[in-house]
Amino acid sequence: MTITTSRSPHVEIQEPPRTPAKIVKHTNNTLNAYGVPVNAAGGGTRNVGKGSSTSLHDRIRVCVRKRPLNKKELKKNESDIAYVNGRRTICINEPKVKVDLTKYVEQHEFVFDEAFDANASNDEVYRRTAFPLVDHFFSGGKATCFAYGQTGSGKTFTMLDEKDGLYVKAGRDIFHLLKRPEFAHFTAWASFYEIYQGHLYDLLNARKRVFAREDGKQQVCIAGLTEHEVSDVQQLMEIFEFGNNARSTGATGANADSSRSHAIFQIVLKDKKKKNKVEGKLSFIDLAGSERGADRGETDKQTRMEGSEINKSLLALKECIRALDQDSKHTPFRQSKLTQVLKDSFIGNSRTCMIATISPNMSNSEHTLNTLRYADR
Repeated sequence: MTITTSRSPHVEIQEPPRTPAKIVKHTNNTLNAYGVPVNAAGGGTRNVGKGSSTSLHDRIRVCVRKRPLNKKELKKNESDIAYVNGRRTICINEPKVKVDLTKYVEQHEFVFDEAFDANASNDEVYRRTAFPLVDHFFSGGKATCFAYGQTGSGKTFTMLDEKDGLYVKAGRDIFHLLKRPEFAHFTAWASFYEIYQGHLYDLLNARKRVFAREDGKQQVCIAGLTEHEVSDVQQLMEIFEFGNNARSTGATGANADSSRSHAIFQIVLKDKKKKNKVEGKLSFIDLAGSERGADRGETDKQTRMEGSEINKSLLALKECIRALDQDSKHTPFRQSKLTQVLKDSFIGNSRTCMIATISPNMSNSEHTLNTLRYADR
């Protein structure tokens, strides 16, 4: 193309040929969780360095687990945008488009206590997350392990899989330890309940509604909750399977079999002579999947109300963990039923491990970043 100026009709300016848009990857300017360059921010998003080691016995530990691409995603030829770098760092290559429609990639980096790649087995995850909680459980403490993430990211598989879930692996170690002479005076009891739309339901008693109460010592107890004494792993699995069949699930635009409630599976240690006294408590929590209203698709009023209650309780849980991590004077436990029943799992002699599960495909990049930002906070 030739442009002729009005001042000098004899001068011709040649315009350079246009080049097609291309993807620009900012490899030298990695962004943290909030879009700030890591170099400017001084490293990762958490207050611990990449190279520093973390203890398996920290009071609060945050881990992340990436699931592999599923068959549906592979069929669509979706690319994997998440990769684990070392034992603690995970990077997300977020596809974006500029105002001039130029495509580029923003790379976000997160540092957690543990980062598990797609090929990590449940046994490997258990050894670095729930296994240390079992030791704390037998020392008289209260331990909680819960999974958080987008619907369909692998929370239930990680926590409550009927054959390979973390609760099964913990059960094997618990009954192995109960055979030791120093723990022979203990018995294990199991209970299973769900929190659905702000109400508690006993999954071992035909979903009978139960109520959370506080005693004179401000300890939370659930009135009317069914407890069963268990003596081996097989019995524990049978109790879980019975309760899991009664759990609230439903089909949404995000997942054909979405968990619509928070499920809490608890194992407590009691003295054989003093059965009313709890010597230790271990809770495995499968949180309902976080999702946006747009992901549910064209749904009825009931499904929208479920999603609203789920997001409200997850926000309350985040605020409680943040307050505890910052040693705040006030912890807002009463913002939701979820945080109210978990109160004794966060105060006193307690330990908590959170496992954030993420989907690695490109179409879920926004969900994945939201999950990692939630865990990072």
